[in-house]
Amino acid sequence: MRSLPHGTGRWRRIVYGGRVKIALMDSGIGLLAATAAVRRLRPDADLILSLDPDGMPWGPRTPQDLTGRALAVAEAAAAHRPDALIVGCNTATVHALPALRARLEPEVPVIGTVPAIKPAAAGGGPVAIWATPATTGSPYQRGLIEDFAGDAAVTEVPCPGLADAVEHADETAITEAVAAAAALTPDDVTTVVLGCTHYELVAERIRAAVQRPGAPRLVLHG
Repeated sequence: MRSLPHGTGRWRRIVYGGRVKIALMDSGIGLLAATAAVRRLRPDADLILSLDPDGMPWGPRTPQDLTGRALAVAEAAAAHRPDALIVGCNTATVHALPALRARLEPEVPVIGTVPAIKPAAAGGGPVAIWATPATTGSPYQRGLIEDFAGDAAVTEVPCPGLADAVEHADETAITEAVAAAAALTPDDVTTVVLGCTHYELVAERIRAAVQRPGAPRLVLHG
């Protein structure tokens, strides 16, 4: 997961001298991965978690439907008056970030997260981006590849059903979804970008499915 820099314009400055309140939003339990990352960076912060378990997964939804659900989840978090809101979901960032910022800023700065293409491509080797169908092939992700992948070869790998399987702890469905995505991943890939927070919860299963015998240890970027 890579944070998306905030755009220009007027917004309330976050003062980190005292205790800070940070809200995080996602469709489901994938938010746990983002929460753990924030907790490592700011163990002193008060965290507000806002999810949409009845509406997840967001990946198969239309951009309009996804945006509506993301706005509802964001407004529930904003009601607690956080100092900032982190959109832990890559798919929501890709499709709903402008609407979220228009609705909540400048009162609550909104920070998006996108697939970690830039650090993954820095290694130079072939890269695969595992993401939801809504993110895979989207103009936003294609723009990130164009801007940050450099000369690295990049393969976009859709992972239908994987987030939903992780959310419901469906072991059979997880195995099938991981195997299907691994079959679409080129054999020479050295780095996999986990473009959905849910995927980080099964990162080692993804590594085991993609790792080729005798090849260097696969690098994962969440």
